[in-house]
Amino acid sequence: MLKMYFTILLALLCTTSFANSILIPMDDKQANHLKAYGIAFSILKQDLDVDWLLNYRGGSFMIKYTSTAEKECRVRGVSYEVISDASANTLLEQISVPEVNMNVVKLQKAPRIVVYSPIKVGPATFESNDAVLLVLKYAEIPFDVVYDDEVLKGDLLKYDWLHLHHEDFTGQYGRNLRRMSPEDIKAQEDIAKKYGYGKVSHMKLAVAKTIRDFCAGGGYLFAMCSAAETFDIALAAEGVDIVDSQFDGDGIDANAQSKLDFNKTVAFGNFILDYEEGYGGMAFSDINSSAGGYGYGQTEEFFSLFDFSAKWDIIPSMLVQNHESFVREFMGQTTAFNKKTVKPNVLVMGQSKSSDRYLYGELGRGQWTFYGGHDPEGRRGGHRMTTDLNLFPHSPGYRLILNNVLFPSARKKKRKT
Repeated sequence: MLKMYFTILLALLCTTSFANSILIPMDDKQANHLKAYGIAFSILKQDLDVDWLLNYRGGSFMIKYTSTAEKECRVRGVSYEVISDASANTLLEQISVPEVNMNVVKLQKAPRIVVYSPIKVGPATFESNDAVLLVLKYAEIPFDVVYDDEVLKGDLLKYDWLHLHHEDFTGQYGRNLRRMSPEDIKAQEDIAKKYGYGKVSHMKLAVAKTIRDFCAGGGYLFAMCSAAETFDIALAAEGVDIVDSQFDGDGIDANAQSKLDFNKTVAFGNFILDYEEGYGGMAFSDINSSAGGYGYGQTEEFFSLFDFSAKWDIIPSMLVQNHESFVREFMGQTTAFNKKTVKPNVLVMGQSKSSDRYLYGELGRGQWTFYGGHDPEGRRGGHRMTTDLNLFPHSPGYRLILNNVLFPSARKKKRKT
C-alpha cells in the first residue's frame, strides 16, 4: 500500500512540478490541426509567449504549462503532450543544431484581426462561405468585420492583420450581377455617395489605395480569390475607365489597356484585361490562370509547397508550415495566378505545374500574402454552400490561412536568400 502511495505521488510530481511545458504536435498525431491554432492564439491573448517549432513535427507549438491551457486543449479536442523543462530544453537544443532544418520562432502578442466583407452592410449570402471567416470561427479566433465605410474612415489603423476575399475592387460587382444582391449593390452605391464619389469604381479605388497604405505602413494583408486579382487591377487602372456601361452608365476607355500603370501594383504586372463575356462573364484579366477554362469546381490535382530554410528563410518557412507538402487544388473566381503576370520580386511559396498558387511580398514596412482560390475544401457546385470544417479538421489548405493569422505575432527577420 505504501509503495502504491509513493508511485502515485511520483506520477503527480512528474505532471506538475517537473512538467512545465505543453507540446502541441502538428503532425499526423494531432486530432484537430485547425483548432490547435486557436489554442496558440488564446495563449497569445493572455500576453503569454508561444514557441513555434518550425519543421518540427509539422510545425508544432510549445507553451508553458498551465492547468488552464491543458483544460482548453481537452475541451477543444486538441492533442497535446505534457513535458518537463529538461525535455523541452533538450528539444530546443536539437532544433538549434545548424545542420537541422528547424527553428524556433517566438510568438508574442495576439494580432488584432479584421476581415473586410460586405456582410458588414447587407445579407451578402455569397460571402457567408468566406474561407477565412469560416476558419476563424472554427478555430475560435476573435476578429472584427469592416467594409468600405470603415476603411474610408481610417479604422484600419486599429488592426494588425487584414483579410480580403471574394471582392471586386474594380467596381464591376464581380462582373456578374448574380454574385451580388440588389441590397449589396445599393449598400456600395450609398457609401460612394456618402463620401462624394460619382461612381462605385472610384470609391473602390480609394478603398484599395487605403488598404495599400495600411500594408505599406506596417500592416499585414492576406487576400484570396478575386480580391487578390482585382486589388492590383484597380491600382493599375487609377484614372482609367475600365468599367463597362452596364455597371456605371458609360463605356470603357478604348485605350485602357495601354494606360495601365503596373508600377502601382503589388504582385502582378503585364496583365491583360478581359472584356469578353467568357468564363461566365466573370473574368477580370489573364492574372487568373483558369479564366479561359474552368471556374468553381472539383479537381484531384495538387499544388506543392516549397521547402525553405527554417534558419535563413524564416518568414516563408512560417507561412508554409504543414503536415503535408502537397495541397489539393481548389477553385474560385480567381483560382490561381498566371506565372507570366507575377512580378519577379514576388516570392512564390506554392505552385502547380501550370500556375502559382501562394505568393508573398513586402510593401514598405508591411507584408502581404496572396492565396488563389475560394475555399480549400470547396466541392463542385458548392461555392454557395458553407463548408463544415468539422469534416476537415486536418485540412492542409486551411492550415495555410491560419499560418498567416499567427504570422504578425512573430519576431520577424527578413529573408537572407
